Amino acid sequence: MGIERFIGIDLAWAQSGARTKPNETGVAAIDSRGGVIECGWTRGVDETMSWLARLAVDGSTLAFIDAPLVVDNPAGQRPCERQVGQRYGRWKVSANSTNQSSPRQAGVLLRERLQESGWTYDDGRHGPPTSGSVISECYPYTTLVGAAELGYDQERPTYKRRPARVPRAQWRVVRAEECDKLIARMVALATADPPLLLSSHPVSRQLTDEPTPQREADYKHREDLIDALLCAWTAALWSRHGLTRSQVLGADSSLPPGCAPTIIAPARPEQRCDGAAI
Repeated sequence: MGIERFIGIDLAWAQSGARTKPNETGVAAIDSRGGVIECGWTRGVDETMSWLARLAVDGSTLAFIDAPLVVDNPAGQRPCERQVGQRYGRWKVSANSTNQSSPRQAGVLLRERLQESGWTYDDGRHGPPTSGSVISECYPYTTLVGAAELGYDQERPTYKRRPARVPRAQWRVVRAEECDKLIARMVALATADPPLLLSSHPVSRQLTDEPTPQREADYKHREDLIDALLCAWTAALWSRHGLTRSQVLGADSSLPPGCAPTIIAPARPEQRCDGAAI
């Protein structure tokens, strides 16, 4: 039967403190035909867990999460993060470093809580799952430059980090314009394999109906939803095409299968390793 539901979570990495509430987490759920079942925002691990429990199809759900899920290195950078820069650096994509001293590890907590409730963490080294309630780690930037359908052949879109060539005074205008261009490319995924139908839900359709706001909080609100939808589509791409369209960063881990800290990343042929250990 295969996986029926694909979920994307752009997780706020930091947990809330005694006097602060957690930042927003973007969430999206799509079906095997690309229809958006639900999308929006949650706050904190508990609320995200509740949303997942409501949207998951029992025994047939794959959730891709943009956050470090397994962190076993005491210091430095995880191998999968290092390989992001090695294989996608030409497209100006790199990853932040995460280790056991890093303060922002909401992804680890979410994975542990989900495993306690019956979900399985999958590092992707044996290919995509065909059943179960499964979580894996992804990174939307690798999707943007690794999936040819989105058309970022030369470098990542500047919808997040300000490049040095853009003056600070112009950044918000440029960022909003680039975000609108990204949304237009996501609309074109309606004819991709697998498809993503932004028009199929009122919240995701709003991305196309309204221009991107320039105000910081409003922009971040939109960006979180975009990344969640990209994560969900990446899960569908992995399920549909497996290792023919994606690679597993960190796959050379010596840990037992299913336990390694990995990132499942869409990849063009020139972004792949030749098979040698990195």
